Amino acid sequence: MSNEIAVIPQAKPSALAVMAGRINVEPTKLHSTLKNTVFKGATDDELLALVVTANTYELNPLLKELYAFPKKGGGIAPMVGVDGWIKIANRQPNFDGMDVEVYGDGKTPTHATGTIYLKDRSHPVRVTEYFEECKRGTEPWNQMPRRMLRNKAIIQSIRLAFGVSGIHDEDEARDIGGRQAQVPTYEKPVFKARVIDPEDNIPMLPDPRLLDAVPAFTPDTPQKQLQAAIADAGVLEGAFIKQLKAIAPALIGKAKLITELSDEAAEKALAEIHSIIAEEVAE
Repeated sequence: MSNEIAVIPQAKPSALAVMAGRINVEPTKLHSTLKNTVFKGATDDELLALVVTANTYELNPLLKELYAFPKKGGGIAPMVGVDGWIKIANRQPNFDGMDVEVYGDGKTPTHATGTIYLKDRSHPVRVTEYFEECKRGTEPWNQMPRRMLRNKAIIQSIRLAFGVSGIHDEDEARDIGGRQAQVPTYEKPVFKARVIDPEDNIPMLPDPRLLDAVPAFTPDTPQKQLQAAIADAGVLEGAFIKQLKAIAPALIGKAKLITELSDEAAEKALAEIHSIIAEEVAE
């Protein structure tokens, strides 16, 4: 009689199943939503590469933290907004804060310096970006040159401090694509169930046995409801948190992300979301 124990290999979840579980969306619905919105026009191979990139940096494409941008000559470049870069920094265990200084009088800046402090280094990482080198003839740069240069300094300092690669900011994506990046705008997706034939050859789907283990998307917490409302309004999460901290510091406490807010704080912010967003836009 043999004493050997048979080991049955476990099916490894696909990249799409990992993302679906991370953001609490059913995989088949997530696949179609990504193809129809933020990753529109991407082939299945390109979509897989984008999903892997999003998983690597724990970004949520449905919250507009990562986009697909067509490259010149074909292909897709992953584009990350400034809130996505800040989220990457906040998730690093050795991140110990950030300073950003924008220099120059009046509306037009001269340069901006981003400084990243790290718990395991005695010296900070400091990056300076110059307006003359970074400016573009786009509407955001023409209307908000100081904010755009600040964002550029933030992104480049985070990239250098943590060795981030494989993703681009909007200006870089435009340069790669040979034209201005078009940030997709869309209404909050409504997920509709459909019957899947087991014989269908649907690419990038996980083992069918894993589908039941992934809960359907429901904004069942105040934090998720607030994230959904912010996404509907087309406001970046980082900008919303910053404005909330400015007008109600006691409410936000030490939270840097919507998910870190208490239930009470999220409910109050949700109730006052329109006035908070109006204050942010006014600035």
